[in-house]
Amino acid sequence: MSSGLRAMMQPHPLFIDHARGSRMWDIDGNEYVDYVMGWGPLVAGHSHPRIISAVGEMLPRMQMIGMGHRLEYEAAEAVVAAIPGAEKLLWSNSGTEAVQVALRLARAASGRNTVVKFINSYHGWHDSVFASVAYHEGGEAATMNSLGQNPHAIDQLLVLPFNDIDAVGELLADAAARDIGAVLLDPVQSNSGLYAPVPGFLEKVRELCDEHGVILIFDQVIAGFRVAHGGATERYGVEPDLSVLGKAIAGGFAQAAVVGRAPIIDLVTQGVFHAGTYNGNPIALAAVQATMDLLNEPRTFEGLDSVASGLRTRLVDAFAESSRPFEVRRIGSLLAIDEQAGDRPPIWSDLTGELVNHGILALPSGKVFVSTEHTHADSDRFAEGIRAALRVVDAAAV
Repeated sequence: MSSGLRAMMQPHPLFIDHARGSRMWDIDGNEYVDYVMGWGPLVAGHSHPRIISAVGEMLPRMQMIGMGHRLEYEAAEAVVAAIPGAEKLLWSNSGTEAVQVALRLARAASGRNTVVKFINSYHGWHDSVFASVAYHEGGEAATMNSLGQNPHAIDQLLVLPFNDIDAVGELLADAAARDIGAVLLDPVQSNSGLYAPVPGFLEKVRELCDEHGVILIFDQVIAGFRVAHGGATERYGVEPDLSVLGKAIAGGFAQAAVVGRAPIIDLVTQGVFHAGTYNGNPIALAAVQATMDLLNEPRTFEGLDSVASGLRTRLVDAFAESSRPFEVRRIGSLLAIDEQAGDRPPIWSDLTGELVNHGILALPSGKVFVSTEHTHADSDRFAEGIRAALRVVDAAAV
């Protein structure tokens, strides 16, 4: 498999032949309504004709050139215009890489090395941040989460509970003495259950970072262009120093970016090393430009919100007919299906396997991604699939 996480798909990983809109077809010809959406990037659905057209026009002109081109600037301007407070941009290839770029910039800007993140937050697979995600041993010391991880890579990583403003205030009060240079924060915990910040949390973190000379980084790899057009920055009205964007930015093509305050981004001209063979390549940036144009169209996010809201209502109703305790959370076009702890073994993983038999693709993690191509009819089909899958799984458990 290209990714170990894909091997988790139930009842087994599928092999896909083609995809369009909200649908995918496997190599046996079976059709599915897809709520995996490439694990997040496909905010405009599969094979959107305008994205495919833009990429198709670029393909015969140039692919990898190792030089500058107009889209480096034009696509950057479109992205920066969407994110409140963003002044400049650096291109990268993936969320994992872009997080590392942001951290390097933060260390240079602050003159300090230690990073604070939040328990359960995922910021990519790199050794320096892949810690206290799936499990945490307690306290503020980070816990490694993978075999083969360099234990020294997290020596300068501290972790705190999300939404605990007192803990943030206590730790950042000693920021200078403890060499804390950055707070790395997913504002909606998009990869760990989808939890909104409590009122005042982001504002207070912003205030504390300013007070103690700490760079605030929002990891919006998933939240960007999904919880609102301008991501969590727009939705909650708090501007970080840097934001990391990815996934939906290119509508299904590989590209990521770091946006933020010009004095920090400009450090790449003053000694901060930034590189990447595929950064800002013409093919990916053609997709970025087309995606930004699509998302800029009137009522795009109203439509996304309407379908996502309707889907949540339908799923809540479907789960309510079962004795199983499920919660469905939503922020923008992101949903999370959370099976609550009970006195019976969890069944969500089995449900995702059974949903395949009813033409629905869903992630074992419970994340649900809605695109502009999903409809209320798709939502009805998902809810009916949940009802049918629950009957099958519950019957097998007897």
